[in-house]
Amino acid sequence: MSEAIINKTSNKTSNQEIDVKSLVSAEEWAVRQDLAAAYRLVAHFGWDDMVFTHLSARVPGAEEHFLLNPFGYLFNEVTASNLVKIDTDGKVVLDHGHNVNAAGFTIHSAVHMARDDAHAVMHLHTNAGIAVSSMDCGFLALNQHAYFVYNDLSYHEWEGVALDLDERERLVADLGSKNFMMLRNHGTLALGSDVASCFMRLYYFERACQIQVDTLAGDKPYMAQQKGVDNMHNMLANSNIWQGMAATGWPAMRRQADRLDPGYAY
Repeated sequence: MSEAIINKTSNKTSNQEIDVKSLVSAEEWAVRQDLAAAYRLVAHFGWDDMVFTHLSARVPGAEEHFLLNPFGYLFNEVTASNLVKIDTDGKVVLDHGHNVNAAGFTIHSAVHMARDDAHAVMHLHTNAGIAVSSMDCGFLALNQHAYFVYNDLSYHEWEGVALDLDERERLVADLGSKNFMMLRNHGTLALGSDVASCFMRLYYFERACQIQVDTLAGDKPYMAQQKGVDNMHNMLANSNIWQGMAATGWPAMRRQADRLDPGYAY
């Protein structure tokens, strides 16, 4: 395992003393701002898990580089500047004194390396997501929110904390061409062509998991009628549906992040 991804605190110059914006392209800075906003929104919705779990994004123009959160920072402390740029070997590309979590590197590098369309990857450990991942029935097609996910969902069996780089091959094989993954006994994962569409997928996945937990805690579920199922299947056959939803929803999410704390964008 690369020294760059070992979980430790660095004594090097902090990002506050480096003008990261001046060292990256305008395109990368825009992705950094979107990704930092996504971290803040995850914290806002109560989906974070202290300093664990991860959201990543590929760096434009440098397909072998991607951005991850600085290990040891809460999600509401992540900024465009303190995101860590690493390569697929786990080496820090822009050294500003931060390192990344080794387990995060294992999962995210696997997906970014295998899927050219995975420009953003988001993985969470929410109560609802872990609960559904631990149900023998798995993820159920109970409602409209669930049908945004159901037919595009894969599963990966739990192998313990993801520190073994060999697991990447099995995770990628299980993922296939799907854009959602249920990590059994672990949590949720979503992919997107950009941060915005990935976040929209993650939002529907997490909402559907919470709704499933709430539904199964009550009366016997009422299963959706076939006409509605067919309508959702036909609608989601359009590969641009998530980009269209993101074009409407993500600007509103960015405004929410601005209201929470505009400091994420610096």
